[in-house]
Amino acid sequence: MKMLTQQDLADLVEGAAIFSSGGGGDPQVGLNIVERLLENRCPAQLIDPKEVPDNEVVINFACVGATASSAYRSDAAVKTFKTLEDFLGKKAFAVIPVELGGLNTLAAVDVAARHGIPVVDADGAGRAVPEVHLKVYTLDNIPLAPMVVADLDAENVVLVKQTRDSKAAERISRALATEWNNMAYKVPRVLNGKQVKISPVQNTLSKSIRIGMLLRKAVDPLRAILKETGGLLLFEGNVDRVQRETKGGFTWTTLEIHGTHDCKGSKLELKAKNEFLIANKDDKLTVIGIPAPAKWQTPKGLEMWKEVLQESGVKEKYTPIEKLLT
Repeated sequence: MKMLTQQDLADLVEGAAIFSSGGGGDPQVGLNIVERLLENRCPAQLIDPKEVPDNEVVINFACVGATASSAYRSDAAVKTFKTLEDFLGKKAFAVIPVELGGLNTLAAVDVAARHGIPVVDADGAGRAVPEVHLKVYTLDNIPLAPMVVADLDAENVVLVKQTRDSKAAERISRALATEWNNMAYKVPRVLNGKQVKISPVQNTLSKSIRIGMLLRKAVDPLRAILKETGGLLLFEGNVDRVQRETKGGFTWTTLEIHGTHDCKGSKLELKAKNEFLIANKDDKLTVIGIPAPAKWQTPKGLEMWKEVLQESGVKEKYTPIEKLLT
């Protein structure tokens, strides 16, 4: 167990934002959470998944909705979390972030700290993802329900005891978020300690803290981050146009960029459904970001992403980033 310092938390915000692929909420809101934790003297503790006893309860926490609607209120978030504990009749041993992101990861840290329990050094995706069911837990057949969804002030709190499947849970969460100004708290997926050790992407918060530290300290932060993550630089350029629309609980974004330096004469188009999904370079499809966690590269993981991408209008076949630049 490690006590997180103010600098650790600030580095976590910045590092998680790097892994988030443009989603996961506004990092500035995450930094505001850090400040309030310090003002309220709420210590944040990070626990390794291996330290969680097998029979203990660990609960996920995140915000759900459109990225353009990032907001957060600690008391309401904790109330939402406690609602699921009350239904279970048992206090959680720890909180685990649903995903990596400048807001969503820190929201889980905040709920844990204010509830006097640790946050687990792991998450359900290894990045931010556009839909509730698109988590590695789904690959392991861990259900989303029971779950609790609440509005920003937790004036409307909905307990969902059961859903037909994970996609139904996504539709319910998204519909409620859309009704509540495209933003809601979500407390899904109850794990035991044994599941925590094998299902989520491991040690992602400590990795994010290291990335945040490199951003702050490295002479060449970009080179340092690419070396640390095994990532690749795909494009350099200036933004020509941004088109953004919020609908159905998502923020849909298209960016057009013209190349500079070694990319001069080329153009890049980025498309996002909350998170960036694809990049089109001169009409050639490429995938942006850091190499995906191993679970996403399994046949079952790729099939999940294929379905989400096709529903978003992306029909091209996935090619790993490592192969595109060889």
